[in-house]
Amino acid sequence: MIARKLVITTAILIAGMTAASAQQKLLIGSTSSSSSQYGYFVAVSQLINAKVQGVDSSVVETGATVDNLRRLDRKQIDLGLVTTNTGYQAYAGTEGFKGKPVPVRLLWVYTNAPQNVIVRKDSGVSKLADLNGKKFNPGLRGSSTEKTSEAVFKLLGINVDAARGSTSDIVDAIKDNRVIGYVKSGAGTKLDGSSLDIATFTPIQVLSLTPEQAQKIEKDMPDLGIAKVPAGAADGVPAYTTWSFGLAVVARADMPDDIAYKIVKAIDEDKTVQSNALAEMKGANIAQLTVDFGSIPLHPGAAKYLKEKGFTIPARIAPK
Repeated sequence: MIARKLVITTAILIAGMTAASAQQKLLIGSTSSSSSQYGYFVAVSQLINAKVQGVDSSVVETGATVDNLRRLDRKQIDLGLVTTNTGYQAYAGTEGFKGKPVPVRLLWVYTNAPQNVIVRKDSGVSKLADLNGKKFNPGLRGSSTEKTSEAVFKLLGINVDAARGSTSDIVDAIKDNRVIGYVKSGAGTKLDGSSLDIATFTPIQVLSLTPEQAQKIEKDMPDLGIAKVPAGAADGVPAYTTWSFGLAVVARADMPDDIAYKIVKAIDEDKTVQSNALAEMKGANIAQLTVDFGSIPLHPGAAKYLKEKGFTIPARIAPK
């Protein structure tokens, strides 16, 4: 009898181990844990684990877009946050990825990200040209924000005394008046959580592009958009104009089609989890955002879902 119980117990354990091993582990590259975008990817992971059978996902804190692309290329993560402009450069093998394209495919775009140039109100800086020679952070080290801001500043003839570091390091430096400000991705029409944190005790202002600067960016940097952000990005912040790109989730090209399809379906059909994590997601039409702002070919699994939803896939994001 005891022997029989041992056999049954062993069989149950083996079955459990087999089921566990059948779970596909997925690592999701995000950004700094101090960013509101990190919370969004925690929500994404929760959705995947709850809705996609056979998949077990977890979130990895990273240096955002450029770091995620490097990790995707090294197969250290399976999907992650990528801005649409840098994602295109990586896919096409241009700019910082010249001659070394990264095999990634688009899953979805979830929001537009104005690049907010934020400074202490007591800094004496009221326009972008005033940043010349000032101690200023162009973005999280290794991020698309940093790379893009530096390109924009170069185009506009602005030379800052660049301060480098993590988001939390720079936020502390701005509060202590060791750095006058930074460039930080927003989400939709609101400032990022770290910017609101600074504003709690340190009055801030958001610098705006002049019409001439906006036109120059549109002409010479077609991978970027120009965002006109209405008043109310934070308390007391008037309307302003800045450069922008989309925030997307991409996967390695070798992700199985059925897994990509199920993930995109779970994300698009969700109405509460993502918006609870990122307020700007409330009412967002992810499928439409993907069709409108996607910059690289869709993963075949994502394309299958969008076609089932009745969308026509634009040539620029057709699967390849």
